[in-house]
Parts: sequence; structure tokens; C-alpha cells
Amino acid sequence: MNTSTSADQGFLRAGVDEAGRGPLAGPVVVAAVILDPARPIAGLDDSKKLSEKRREALYPQIAERALAHCVVIVEAQEIDRLNILQATMVGMRRAVAGLAPAAHEALVDGNRLPRELPCPGRAIVGGDALEPAISAASILAKVTRDRLMVALDAVHPGYGFAVHKGYPTPAHLAALQRLGPCTQHRRSFAPVRQLLDQGALF
Repeated sequence: MNTSTSADQGFLRAGVDEAGRGPLAGPVVVAAVILDPARPIAGLDDSKKLSEKRREALYPQIAERALAHCVVIVEAQEIDRLNILQATMVGMRRAVAGLAPAAHEALVDGNRLPRELPCPGRAIVGGDALEPAISAASILAKVTRDRLMVALDAVHPGYGFAVHKGYPTPAHLAALQRLGPCTQHRRSFAPVRQLLDQGALF
């Protein structure tokens, strides 16, 4: 882990990351976090490397100790309208813009920067394992999205959202074939679009 702080001498750096670009259903969730160097959080890492239990334990620590954090939900309908890349970029802009106090710089996980960020930005490949603020953002985004998918499982039973979180697992694809798409499915994603093109149930 990089030991650089997210704020030194009043310069505020926000980490930015997303969860849910690959699923066939549900939103993409983006988080931005400015950590407080005076209140360090042990164990921050790429959310994918952490157990669900560990992510859930870190979530309230991040929310309580961060100088600022903002979580943005971009729904499936907006993903279909914009495409998943642009929807993610829009979510990142909104998350950074929602920080109070505002960030002086945004560190974005990946190799692309959103246009029109409200502050200068840097894209960092693998940043969720290198920069603590991006790690924190990845945890907030992942936990928020997983909780949303569990809630959506109760609203749209039969698809298994609580288990696979909308990712294209064999069980999800089988349920999609059996039940057809629900309102949470991303129509622009190939497996869903192919079913719609075939006129299956919709």
C-alpha cells in the first residue's frame, strides 16, 4: 500500500472508484472519499481483495473518519441511455462534485479520467490497491452496491440478485432465459438485448 496521505498541508486528494460496471442488472455505484490523515483506517485495500465481512467492517469506519465522502448511484436506465463507460464517468463527476469540503485533486482508479471534473485529476491503473483513498472509495462503492442488489432481490425474486449481484453467472443467465428481463436489467448489454430481440417474454 502507498503510504502517502490524502491530505497534507490542507491539500485535499479524493480517491474515486466504482462498482458494478460488468453486471447485466442493477446500477453502477461510484464513490469519492477524502481521507483524514489524523484519523487513519487500518486494513484498506482493493475491495475485491477483501472478504464481505471485512468490507462491511470497514464501511462505517470510512464513513465516520473520512473528511468527506460521496456515493452516487447511476441506475440501469441511465446506463442504457449513455452506455456503461459514459455512465461511470458521469457518476465519477457527480461523486467528486458532491464532496464537502471540495477536493483539490481527484485520484481515479483505472486508465481514464472523466471530462469536466470539478478539480484536476489523475488516473491510476490499479489505484484501488495503491492509494488508500481509492481503496476506501472502492469499499464504499462495493458495499453500497451489494446492499442494493440484496434489496432488489426481494423486489425481483427469482433472478438471484442477492447471490450474484447481477453479474452474468450461469445461474443468472438461466434465470434471465426463464423469466425474461426485469426493470433492473440493462437493455444495452448483449445477453439482455438478445433476449429482447428474440421477443422473449417482453
